[in-house]
Amino acid sequence: MAPRDPTEGHRAASPLELLFDLVFVVAVGFAAMNLHEIEAEGHVASAVLSYGFVFFAIWWAWINFTWFATSFDTDDWLYRVMTFVQMAGVLVLAAGVRDVMVDGNTLIVVLGYVVMRLALVGQWLRVAVSSPEFRRTALRYSVGIVVVQVLWVLAVLLPYDVAQFVIPVLILLEVLVPPVAEAGARTTPWHTRHIAERYSLFTLIVLGEGLVASANAVIDGIAHADHLGSLLVLAACGLVIVAALWWIYFSREQHAHIRSLPTALVFGYGHYFVFAAAGALPAGIEVAVSADAGEADLSHATVAATIAVPVALFVLSIWALALRPTLTIGFNVTIVALALAVVASIAVPEASLVATAALVTAIVVVLEVAERRE
Repeated sequence: MAPRDPTEGHRAASPLELLFDLVFVVAVGFAAMNLHEIEAEGHVASAVLSYGFVFFAIWWAWINFTWFATSFDTDDWLYRVMTFVQMAGVLVLAAGVRDVMVDGNTLIVVLGYVVMRLALVGQWLRVAVSSPEFRRTALRYSVGIVVVQVLWVLAVLLPYDVAQFVIPVLILLEVLVPPVAEAGARTTPWHTRHIAERYSLFTLIVLGEGLVASANAVIDGIAHADHLGSLLVLAACGLVIVAALWWIYFSREQHAHIRSLPTALVFGYGHYFVFAAAGALPAGIEVAVSADAGEADLSHATVAATIAVPVALFVLSIWALALRPTLTIGFNVTIVALALAVVASIAVPEASLVATAALVTAIVVVLEVAERRE
């Protein structure tokens, strides 16, 4: 398992990586579906917390595979088989999403998560054997991952009232593994353009869930003709919002922001909020559909917040990670102000969805004007 050349020309996502991403569509879809159901029942705070935990498990497994693959993707039969094992873990995790978010039972999610992580340990051990220059780094990763997985298994044995306080500590230990493993040793050779492309592709996956939610609004509108007008507006606004978020994300090249280990960690970890916000958006659209049909007993402001908050979080996250260094102070202030206005639009709930769509579109216009002035 020799390292890949970080300066390799025309490096693109492999068919195996694309298949790997498709498996995550299932997990992200289940998380969004359960977020919608719990929010529609009025338990918004608990829904967001449980969604945040589940999405961390999904995101962390994906990000670790992605950064490993950019450095050591040999694409031989053993690499492929071990990747398939990780995919199996994703499917197990997806099967346990509802248990965690509804019942607080973490057993199945942790089982799937541990399968994914231990399969990656096998990959790191191959690196330790095959690439002497990265042996120290690979062994650090292996030991760190195994120790934390043991702690996850032990946490399952705890009562949920206790485990919910232990889980944040375990998440912290997980995110500390890469910087500790890479510190004082030879840094793994990531390919900046390949990494940027991989993040872009996953962004498309989570944004695509929003398009499905918009389509569901149209379907419900056809089935309930008395709500057709409002649901068509909801579907149209949902499409505009998804398109605008896509436009914002892809308005700038991002590979230049991952040149060093600190910037790579900020870029990688910061994308948790980008992905989680994009994944929560379809749940918000579905909540709005349920509220319009009288199936969700929520205030207008709460319904508006399930859409406006993820949109604002997405915009502010990608602004901080990629847009801010490319803009003048004036344009930066404008982008932040418009993102905050999206949240403030909750105060006018009757028109909040239209306002959100308009404000996000305004951000696109601002970015286009800024690019032309450069």
